[in-house]
Amino acid sequence: MIHRATTCLCCCLMLTITLFSTNELPAADQKPTTIVTFGDSTTAPRGPLVVYSAILAKELPQQGVPVKVINAGIGGNTTQNAVARFEKDVLARQPDLVVIQFGINDSAVDVWKNPPATKSRVSQKQYEANLRSLIDQLQKRKIKVILMTSNSLRWIPRIKKLYGKPPYDPEDPLGFNLFLKEYAQSVREIAREKQVPLVDVYKAFEEYGKQPGQSTDNLLLDGMHPNTAGQRKVADLLIPQIKATLSPQQK
Repeated sequence: MIHRATTCLCCCLMLTITLFSTNELPAADQKPTTIVTFGDSTTAPRGPLVVYSAILAKELPQQGVPVKVINAGIGGNTTQNAVARFEKDVLARQPDLVVIQFGINDSAVDVWKNPPATKSRVSQKQYEANLRSLIDQLQKRKIKVILMTSNSLRWIPRIKKLYGKPPYDPEDPLGFNLFLKEYAQSVREIAREKQVPLVDVYKAFEEYGKQPGQSTDNLLLDGMHPNTAGQRKVADLLIPQIKATLSPQQK
């Protein structure tokens, strides 16, 4: 009996050693992955609205991916602001993965000003340079990156009153995207150039609106910011990409 018990104990010890010598620890013992979502008001917390960052924080652990999600979105920000606060708001958080989404404010031409602006707040060339700078700094530190295009926009009366002047065309349902669509294309090209994953939110919102009985307006809170359905769509696009980016095969 003593011999049998000793044999069982040895087998159990060997099994335990085998389990913990593998690279995969039990889920409860995994160190959470720190994700920083870096963007403007379409990323930032927005009152009671459950934004995509909060959805990631809740649902990724439920799918076996322990994460700590830090929302570093600030309303009104351009990539110029992003570069200025990058060290404090992103690098200092020691992230494993950064999701970057800017463009709406960069591309905007403030025709409501007196005198009216004639150029985007941040030129497309400078926008591209800023994104490259952010990505280069992250890749130098072996931090993973996911780029996102901004969601597309729609006219509502308040926005049309402010921006419904040349070069924007208020009679064109897509007129408020005049410059934003070009900035979205820049994001796609930079993602290819830097070989980082792309989540094309702009394209997804436009494709949603082309389906029978659907409208892109139904994804927007105020013509600009994603509502509950829009935030859900962004999260649904991001979750599989995050899981793929963090998979051992991508290390």
